[in-house]
Amino acid sequence: MRIAIAGMSGFVGNTLKKVFEQNGDEVIGLDRHDLNGDVALLSTRLEGCEALINLSGAPIIARWSDSYKQTLRDSRLLTTQKLVDAMAKMSLPPSVFISTSAVGIYPNNGIYDESTQHYADDFLGQLCQEWEQTALKAVAKRIVITRFGIVMGRDGGALAQMLPIFRLGLGGVIGSGEQHFSWIHIDDLTRGFTQIIANETMHGVYNFVAPEPTTNRGLTEALGKALHRPTIFPVPEFALKLLYGEGAKVLTDGQKVIPKRLLNEGFRFEYPNIESAILNLV
Repeated sequence: MRIAIAGMSGFVGNTLKKVFEQNGDEVIGLDRHDLNGDVALLSTRLEGCEALINLSGAPIIARWSDSYKQTLRDSRLLTTQKLVDAMAKMSLPPSVFISTSAVGIYPNNGIYDESTQHYADDFLGQLCQEWEQTALKAVAKRIVITRFGIVMGRDGGALAQMLPIFRLGLGGVIGSGEQHFSWIHIDDLTRGFTQIIANETMHGVYNFVAPEPTTNRGLTEALGKALHRPTIFPVPEFALKLLYGEGAKVLTDGQKVIPKRLLNEGFRFEYPNIESAILNLV
């Protein structure tokens, strides 16, 4: 199978590339030149691809100045629209278009699954809604929206940034530590993508999170236990707000999200809880 990935240079994209190639698939990486160039040339690059995966987007953990908010929007909405436009020009577009979103679309209170129609009324929630609506304009036979929780892996993502601090015994909870933390092991994520591509009945929205969400305190305790290190140095919420401004919400808030549709599809998580995931990863 020929699979195109927009955003392949990132942690998730690079991991998916390795998995697909190990399975014998041909992977086409779409870089900034492809995504910022002519739509007709992009559609030519996509010729013969049976699946298109959209992972494009500037890092969300950053200081959200007005200019960076625009970068967050453009890197998601304009890129997705470019892919949609390119597919519209193709005589035979990819059979499945998988476009990323995030659990930040949900509010911070309550428990949410894919049936939820109540979304967060803040910058991230609104961005995710626009991002998904743009992807749903595609002409592909199947459109799948994957709402990511925090992706946990050895080689990148949040855990790679946290481990050096925790290994020094300087880790601790963020703020109160009681904010929800919905996450997914990178191996379960790649298996989820493989299942979606192979199963022609899968379409619509899927929460890519483990079935047992935790809290920031639960994550902190699991890391301390696995590394045999103390976790007594909390990170005050005001310090994060000084550093990231409004962007601190990504760290100080959180959503409790359930992968109801993946479970209904019979998907089995190898790492359903944070303890098993952390033990594997560290």
